[in-house]
Amino acid sequence: MAAAPRHTRARASSIALVLAGLLATLSAACASGGAVPRPFPVPQGPSVNNPSDVSATALSLLGVPYRNGGATPDGFDCSGFTQYVFLRHGVAIPREVRDQFQLGTSVRGEDVRAGDLLFFATTGPGPTHVAIAVDNDAFVHAPSSTGVVRVERLSGAYWSRRFLGARRLPTDNSRATN
Repeated sequence: MAAAPRHTRARASSIALVLAGLLATLSAACASGGAVPRPFPVPQGPSVNNPSDVSATALSLLGVPYRNGGATPDGFDCSGFTQYVFLRHGVAIPREVRDQFQLGTSVRGEDVRAGDLLFFATTGPGPTHVAIAVDNDAFVHAPSSTGVVRVERLSGAYWSRRFLGARRLPTDNSRATN
């Protein structure tokens, strides 16, 4: 049997080298991280790593216009805003204000801290508006159709009369101890 032409052998040798290199690279990439595989997380409800980071994310969106039904930086309504901010921290919360009001644990007004959800009755009875606390008095939210994402004071006359309560989502640290 005749030997294969020289260019065919050279090409086959080049392909073999490329494949060997690719295999070595892929093998090294998988093993180099030293990571231990984890099982898929079991849904245990929403949780926040650092509530102050949540309020910082909310503050980074100041000036975004209000958009009814909006849930992106192109425009937010109140619950779309809170949903978007918490999702940036890996926490999926429901879209509707009344459903968000069922999350976490109730917090007394004087115990409000950064990252807590604040609820108000603005257009009817029960929770109809939601915001994110920056501290025990300031909050950031997406108000009305003529507004932009902004900071307001819980102690302000309008908001204090309409305040229904605050809810705190558990932190990863508190979940570990419960």
